[in-house]
Amino acid sequence: MAAAQHPSVDELDLRIVAALGEQPDATIKALAARLGIPASTAAFRLRSLRTRGVVLGTRLVLDPSALGLPVQAVIRVRLGNHSKPGVEALFDDLTGTDGVLQVFHIAGADDFLVHVAVEDAAALRDIVLERITVHEVVRATETQLVFERREGRGLLRV
Repeated sequence: MAAAQHPSVDELDLRIVAALGEQPDATIKALAARLGIPASTAAFRLRSLRTRGVVLGTRLVLDPSALGLPVQAVIRVRLGNHSKPGVEALFDDLTGTDGVLQVFHIAGADDFLVHVAVEDAAALRDIVLERITVHEVVRATETQLVFERREGRGLLRV
């Protein structure tokens, strides 16, 4: 099944992005060699992908357990009302909370999913009680422990 393409993204752009997805720390020279293109072309195209907002950045991936944060959970948050200021305040507070890995504002029975990594059950409780339920827009939360997490295939493959 072919992925829908943004009009400004061509086949070479997709190959570059897919190669970087598999090896994000590749040098321009290594990327060019892998794709069979000149290094100057690889550098120009990557710079263009960043300028156009296709490549948004790079990210350091850490092992929470190795950093003393072995407990991961997904906290489901349901709102009692959806005032824009209240929703924005909650969203901002969640993304600014230590231990929060990702926050999803979603449609459906729940309104937010909050993925956290913390040192213990007490720290997990504190996030729920001190950072989430203190917001007036929050009606209910439900916390689910994460037993194991795996990365998905990603968007593109070479």
